[in-house]
Amino acid sequence: MDVESTLAVDWWVLNGPKIAEGALRIVLTVLIAVVVRFLLRRLIDRLTRGSAEGRKPKLLRPLRERAPQAFGVLVSERREQRAKTIGSVLKSIVTFVVFGVAFLQVLTELDMDVTPILTSAGVLGVAIGFGAQNLVKDFLSGMFMMLEDQYGVGDVVDLGPATGTVESVGMRITTIRDTNGTVWYVRNGEILRVGNSSQGFAVAVVDLPLAYGANLASATEVLTSAVDGAVAEEPLEKDVIDKPQVLGVEKVTPEGITMRVTVKVRPGRQWAVQRALRAKLMPALEDAGISLKSS
Repeated sequence: MDVESTLAVDWWVLNGPKIAEGALRIVLTVLIAVVVRFLLRRLIDRLTRGSAEGRKPKLLRPLRERAPQAFGVLVSERREQRAKTIGSVLKSIVTFVVFGVAFLQVLTELDMDVTPILTSAGVLGVAIGFGAQNLVKDFLSGMFMMLEDQYGVGDVVDLGPATGTVESVGMRITTIRDTNGTVWYVRNGEILRVGNSSQGFAVAVVDLPLAYGANLASATEVLTSAVDGAVAEEPLEKDVIDKPQVLGVEKVTPEGITMRVTVKVRPGRQWAVQRALRAKLMPALEDAGISLKSS
């Protein structure tokens, strides 16, 4: 055996166990990362699953309770979309963190200095943050909106730039269709306030214009009887969730007197109830001989 062969054998005898041990650690690190990622993704699926089974997933429990009547097909759809979106984001975060830590651990096992890599990653992250700050803002805003359950598919919302029914909620964009059928795409980072007409309950407000000289006591009695009868019958019965109220005189103008009636109804049904009540209350006043304000 020549000198070179002898040196090679000696080097392998000295360093072989160390190399084998390092390789084994690298393999174990990768396997552990894969297993941890698999388990965490299964956990995320379990937390976000339940919409299809009619259960409320723990991760998707809203911060505010809604009226029981509010839950239905649209609520199930919004849960499914929230579950899908939030689950996808959490899975991406888990994959990035787990494999990132595993990658750094592998580099450490190879006796490589990870400090320059971490420094470069930090500088790159800052550069990307400045260059794509609007995109980051949109994603963060979308994430918090979903976690806080500010609105969802089927909700009627006022986002400032647009008002209408929510058709989809994404991490970056919320899609809304207004009453004219126009679809609006609103960036989540540009939403400064949210007015949601579909949470808890809504209030149907009906203003009735009376002429000067109308007997207000008689008008109040007629309105009370008429509105109580209207909400006790179909189709309003299923939408009303509390006893209606005749509030009385709302305002006095040079043209006449306005009386107001309010009814607490299911979310999103206030406009239909308002139209139906007007059709019931106006004839009731006319039949009772109470003068209405002329247009």
